[in-house]
Amino acid sequence: MNAHALAHAAYGQANTAQKHPRSAEYDVISRITARLRRAADARPANFANLVAAMTENRRLWTELAVDLASPGNALPAPLRVQLLQLAEFTLRHSEEVLAGRADATVLIDINLAILRGLAGPGKGDPT
Repeated sequence: MNAHALAHAAYGQANTAQKHPRSAEYDVISRITARLRRAADARPANFANLVAAMTENRRLWTELAVDLASPGNALPAPLRVQLLQLAEFTLRHSEEVLAGRADATVLIDINLAILRGLAGPGKGDPT
């Protein structure tokens, strides 16, 4: 799945079609990360929001994994493998968070690292 399709699947916003794919990916991951952060901060008070945010984040990482595994993915093979391993970790850790055995901090940190990579050098911290 390309960045536009990912953005459309996640939000259905027509304006992402005019954006550069990297920018569209950044926007989607940024929105999901912000929602995940808010939900993690409010977890004791509203577990339903955490479940919704975790589900959205898992859907993101599942779509990323599908794209990374596709033969048409242009990323170098070693990077694809590393990102696929990160996707696998993210999905497993999500289960731990939802079971109450872990918190979402590491998932937020992973997404922020991806955002920094998408932003490129000198673009500042996405937080």
